[in-house]
Amino acid sequence: MAASLQTIHDLTNFTTEQSFKINSLPVLGAEIVNIDLGRVLNENDFLRIKQALLSHHVLVFRDQDITPEQHIEFSRLFGPLQIHVLKQFQLPGYPEVLTISNIKENDKPIGLGDAGAFWHSDLSYKEIPSLGSLLYARQLPAEGGDTHFADMHLAWQTLPTHLKNAIEGKQAEHTYIKKYAELQARSPWRPNLTQAQLEEVKPVVHPVVTRHPETGLNTLFVNENFTSRIIGLPQDESDDLLAQLFAHSVKPENVYIHQWQDNDLVFWDNRSVIHLAAGTPDHLPRKLYRTTVEGTRPVAA
Repeated sequence: MAASLQTIHDLTNFTTEQSFKINSLPVLGAEIVNIDLGRVLNENDFLRIKQALLSHHVLVFRDQDITPEQHIEFSRLFGPLQIHVLKQFQLPGYPEVLTISNIKENDKPIGLGDAGAFWHSDLSYKEIPSLGSLLYARQLPAEGGDTHFADMHLAWQTLPTHLKNAIEGKQAEHTYIKKYAELQARSPWRPNLTQAQLEEVKPVVHPVVTRHPETGLNTLFVNENFTSRIIGLPQDESDDLLAQLFAHSVKPENVYIHQWQDNDLVFWDNRSVIHLAAGTPDHLPRKLYRTTVEGTRPVAA
């Protein structure tokens, strides 16, 4: 991860270790209890969290009471933060924090209310996609609002041989606008993109199968929200192949469903998983804050 051990050592040299537990969750993920992310982390604590993320891909930190500054500070331990293209949904005063919410104030949405409507890896449409995202629950609905995570290492490992052969050496285009018009049709308040915003999200090309830069594990790196075509194939063949990959990736045996609790902070590895927001009834308010850590350019497996 991007933060150097020397930097972490300098920040945490005199900080007391916290006695937290890491409990595995079904399919993938781990729950971390008895930790306060509002405190400066001891170097050993940071290394335990880093290894847990690499091992489990999704980390659920329970019972956090942190400020936006503390959210940002913890996130930055893992690398520089990326700013979402929809800057109108930044938390005021904190451009690093994207507000995800269905709440409206003065008839205007305060956040991106339909974020995660399709399976995706955050910012796969960037030349340098995300290492991981950290989503902090501030207001939860009485029902709904679950987030589904699918293990893309497992998806690759269990992919039928004929599909592995079909995508060997292939690259795919990713574009932020693939589903944008469809999302606008569902949610008329979703803003039109300015020319400047479109310039930020020009299509990019990444390998269909990548190698995780830290674990060396192969992962299937396509998703229904942003992956628009496989380079070198006719569009109909590309659409059919992608549909098979998407369907295989999100089989129930590959998926962990997170049921949010008050003050959860969930940190997931965008190089290892894709995720989906199951949806929230419009009349039930929901608000979460998200930071996104910059990763590295994907490398073919």
